[in-house]
Amino acid sequence: MNENIIKRLGALMSVKSIVTLALTAVFAYLAVTGQIAQDFMTVYAVVIAFYFGTQSQKIQDVIGGGDSNDAG
Repeated sequence: MNENIIKRLGALMSVKSIVTLALTAVFAYLAVTGQIAQDFMTVYAVVIAFYFGTQSQKIQDVIGGGDSNDAG
């Protein structure tokens, strides 16, 4: 059962990465052509913040061995 959950989380991370890369490509295109709308900037900022926030949390979990802040 745990392996199934890990596989599903891995698939979710892949989808998240693909969406982030696709939005970054669209952002780059819009930036070059000078067509960036404020609404797109807001959505892009939220997606990028989420992506790097979860990446940072994953790295901290690996380095810290999980939730080690409660120890002691």
